[in-house]
Amino acid sequence: MPDPIRVSSGVTVPEAALTVAFTRSSGPGGQNVNKVASKVELRVDLDRIEGLREDARQRLDALTASRRDAGGRLLVTSQRTRDQHRNLEDARAKVRDLVGRALVAPKRRRPTRATRGSVEARLSHKKRESAVKRLRGSVRGDE
Repeated sequence: MPDPIRVSSGVTVPEAALTVAFTRSSGPGGQNVNKVASKVELRVDLDRIEGLREDARQRLDALTASRRDAGGRLLVTSQRTRDQHRNLEDARAKVRDLVGRALVAPKRRRPTRATRGSVEARLSHKKRESAVKRLRGSVRGDE
């Protein structure tokens, strides 16, 4: 059974929420790739994560919406290395990163107005472009 994943102080993914499966990996490994199950599939029951506030839980749901299996659990895979243990640690790091990203509240955008200088610069640029295009027209005497 895998150990709990400690995300931050007070937020942990308990081992009861984790399910690990090993399958054969694609990619490097030569003949060994057909014999050794080094790919890791780590499934996380998001409802069992401890210490997660409701707003962070909603952000986590949005972040992981496309990575869920049929049972609603988060599915994280890793086949980066040929070693099963390192792939497990990589998958655990991915889960830690996802939950950590959900803990950070996004900054609210403050609506601002364009500065007077930027508006004047935009309008003068438009006038210059308009004049250039107007001069591209046919000359009256050449028709």
